[in-house]
Amino acid sequence: MARYTGPKFKLSRRLGISLSGTGKEIKKRNFPPGQHGANQRRKLSNYGMQLQEKQKLRHTYGLGEKQFRTLFAKAQKMQGIAGENFMFLLESRLDNLVYRLGFANSRAGARQLVAHGHVTVNGKKVDIASYAVSLNDVIGLREKSRGLSSVKEALENRAFIPAYLEYNDTAIEGKYIRLPERAELSQEIDEKQIVEFYNR
Repeated sequence: MARYTGPKFKLSRRLGISLSGTGKEIKKRNFPPGQHGANQRRKLSNYGMQLQEKQKLRHTYGLGEKQFRTLFAKAQKMQGIAGENFMFLLESRLDNLVYRLGFANSRAGARQLVAHGHVTVNGKKVDIASYAVSLNDVIGLREKSRGLSSVKEALENRAFIPAYLEYNDTAIEGKYIRLPERAELSQEIDEKQIVEFYNR
C-alpha cells in the first residue's frame, strides 16, 4: 500500500487525533469531516476500534501498511510486551529521531531531510529514513546542511527534546541515550488494540 498523500487535516479529524502533534487539525472542528460529520454517532465494532488504533499509529509515523506490518512482526519476536516493543521500534527510526531532535517541523520533513542526504549517524551519511538507530548512536547534520533555512526554522520552533535524547547545541547533534518509556510516548494510542488486530 502506498503512502497516504491526501489531506492530512481530514485524516486527523477522521481518526480523532492530531497527526502533526500540534493539535491544529482538530482544534476548530473536533468531529469527522464531511457534510454530516458533526452529527455522526457511529458505534464502532471491536474490529473497527482495533483498525482505527492501527491507522492512528501508522499515519502518525507515516508508514505504509507493508512496512508497518513487517515492523510489528519484528516486535513480536522480541522479549517483553509486543505492543510496547512495537512503539519503541517506531520511535527508534532515524526519520522520527531527526524530528524529535527538532531538525524538522514534521516527520514528513524529517524523512525528506534524511532522503536528501543531509543527516549523519556517527559521522557517516545515512539516507534511509527507516534506518534503525541503536542506543548511543549520534545523529547530526552534514556541515553544509546546517545552514538550511528549513533546519534553522525548525530549531527555532522546537518546543522540547525528549529525555531519552541528549542534545549538543554547539555541535548541532543528538545522542540516543536510552529507550523511551511508554509514558513518554503518545497516550492517545492503545497499542493493545493493535496487537489484537494483528493477532486475529
